[in-house]
Amino acid sequence: MGLHDLRSRIGLIPQDPILFYGSIRYNLDPQGRFSDEQIWEVLGKCQLIEAVKDKQGLDSHIVEGGSNWSMGQRQLLCLARALLRRNCILILDEATASIDTATDAIIQKIIRTEFKGSTVITVAHRMPTVVDCTWVLVINNGKMVEYNRPNTLMEME
Repeated sequence: MGLHDLRSRIGLIPQDPILFYGSIRYNLDPQGRFSDEQIWEVLGKCQLIEAVKDKQGLDSHIVEGGSNWSMGQRQLLCLARALLRRNCILILDEATASIDTATDAIIQKIIRTEFKGSTVITVAHRMPTVVDCTWVLVINNGKMVEYNRPNTLMEME
């Protein structure tokens, strides 16, 4: 597998969401491979339809970095991008650290239901964020200190 193919299979949702200057459509589908219906479908799953329709639909403007959208909306847009592409590897790097609990719950539900067959790597500081994971690797000062199932780690605390 080439590097391009590998990268195309990985979705990333970092703590500071990556959004580009342009439209919602461009940010979710920069290569124009998906129909408007497919884009609206993932926006619905991410509970973003109202927010997008309240602006200019799929042509809604996003400034560089997405500062004209709330932090939660930016995270959900990044999740919608990964959902649209059906990434088989999803990396969440402190993706829910700066958002409210309602948006966190939306993200966790989507990951559980829509990425069942995918490998999800979650970097988090809060145990509730990783409670649904199969395995948890705990790192302290750059060294692995625990590796177990979430419920076992919670019992140890």
